[in-house]
Amino acid sequence: MHAEAGRAEHTDWPQIVALYRLLEDLGPNPMVTLNHAVAVAMVQGPRAGLALLEPLDTDDRLSGHHRLHAVRAHLLEMAGDPEAARSCYRAAAHLTTSLPEQHYLQGRATQLAQDRR
Repeated sequence: MHAEAGRAEHTDWPQIVALYRLLEDLGPNPMVTLNHAVAVAMVQGPRAGLALLEPLDTDDRLSGHHRLHAVRAHLLEMAGDPEAARSCYRAAAHLTTSLPEQHYLQGRATQLAQDRR
C-alpha cells in the first residue's frame, strides 16, 4: 500500500488499517498491534493510536522493547505533547542496542527540547 502511493500523503491509510485488522485476526501479536496503532493514528488521530498501545505495556513480548517507546514517542509528538514524547524517545534510545537508532532517537528528543525554547 505504501509503494502504491505516488506521494506519502496519498497513502491509503484506511486500507492499511483494514489490512492490519486482518493480520490481527489471522495471527495476533504485539508487533502487528504496534504497526496497527500507527496506521490508526494516521486515520483517526494520534490519541486513537495511543489507545491501541496501552495493552502492549503489559505484554512481556514487547513491553521492554525500544520500538514500543519509539512509536509512543512519535504519536505523543503528533498529539502535541513534546515533554512526554521526549521522555519516550529517551527511553527508546536507552533500550535499543543499535547505535544508529540510538542517535536518531536521541536526536528526536534533543530536537523537541530545542523546539520548546
